[in-house]
Amino acid sequence: MERIDPDQHADELTMLGQYLDYHRATLAARATGVDEAGWRATVGASSLTLAGLVKHMALVEDSWFQETMAGEAEREPWASAPWDDDPDWEFHTAPDEDPAAVLALYAEACERSRATVARIGDPEAESAKVTRRGRRPTLRWVMLHMLEETARHNGHADLIRESVDGVTGE
Repeated sequence: MERIDPDQHADELTMLGQYLDYHRATLAARATGVDEAGWRATVGASSLTLAGLVKHMALVEDSWFQETMAGEAEREPWASAPWDDDPDWEFHTAPDEDPAAVLALYAEACERSRATVARIGDPEAESAKVTRRGRRPTLRWVMLHMLEETARHNGHADLIRESVDGVTGE
């Protein structure tokens, strides 16, 4: 994914999508180019890894855009994950997986999300599914939530990457 600065003058959905893509590309960049030790590295007391962050964000993309907004069934690898045994399964399994495969899983989830946004096309459109809290968020809410979550995890990725090899960035 290439990081591209968002347009300063665009309609709402375009601008939200561009900001989200900017942060998606930031996460991919932080997780790319590290060796196996860097892929699995943690910082301080945290158990977060670059691997786990990327796989988690692939899950979150599919969960919010495909399942909640579009009403699609849970797809693999999420559908067969042992969530009852390990609620943080994606974080725990990713460090042992091939980085290219996890990064591809994330890129594919992001592409599906973009397609869902384009298909829905209306920021006021409500989700097809009701959330655990009994709500039907709008596409605007989901995009803003995903922007917040991706940006928050980019802060984690920044700390991990800097501790691995000193790479920093904006």
